[in-house]
Amino acid sequence: MDGISYVDVGDGPVSLFVHGVGTSSYLWRNVIAEFRDERRCVAIDLPLHGGSASRDDLSIPALAGAVEELCAGLGLDQVDLVANDTGGAVAQVFAVRHPERLRSLTLTNCDVHTNTPPDAFKPTVELAAGGELAALTAVALEQPELLVHTAFGDGYERIEDPADLVDHYLRPILDKPGGGQAFERLLTSIDAEDMVAIEPQLAELTVPTLVVWGTGDVFFDVSWAYWLRDTIPGVKEVVEIEGGRLFFPDERAGELVPHLRRFWG
Repeated sequence: MDGISYVDVGDGPVSLFVHGVGTSSYLWRNVIAEFRDERRCVAIDLPLHGGSASRDDLSIPALAGAVEELCAGLGLDQVDLVANDTGGAVAQVFAVRHPERLRSLTLTNCDVHTNTPPDAFKPTVELAAGGELAALTAVALEQPELLVHTAFGDGYERIEDPADLVDHYLRPILDKPGGGQAFERLLTSIDAEDMVAIEPQLAELTVPTLVVWGTGDVFFDVSWAYWLRDTIPGVKEVVEIEGGRLFFPDERAGELVPHLRRFWG
């Protein structure tokens, strides 16, 4: 669990939340606020993000390894796992490695199978591959209003407080020594081969699974929610959040919470 930062609040059954690339555990604050009086809510900062240190290997399987370390370090034997964006890919890898640790799995808009990374995000990955993304991202630290012109602008329906997101998402990455270059390396490590490789194991995954998908997402089309339903035997239901974008678990948490409560109940 070396160098892994996390949020850990409340008591009761454990809900474990996993964010995606370029965000942090802060993504889940509104969901956690609803559950902290009835459950133990744990939200990881994946390596490089939030308060967590960077690592040499930032691939999806390696990030899943960090989740494994957190569970082992905190003694989390049974969790309700909830994930978004790249964290959904991480959660899928974790789930096929450790189905015995999962009471349930909830996937929101995320990387699935060959849509890893999604086409709409590939220009950002190309900037990272060319070594140009770190400098461009650094500009947003001083001019947070520029966030609306990045992938974040596509991921949110509206960004009410760009400075707040910069401070909780981007600044912790870029403030780390070599953080900008590590961020570029992370983006270029996202590989569909890692997801295609686990398809046979997903097809045997009987852990109770809920899929909640925003229908207004330019990155992860709702068709991928139904790919998950048709592939994972444990999927009980697909819930569509009308017009929800990638980060709806943050800005429309009130619409996710009732489905989680019903599913867990």
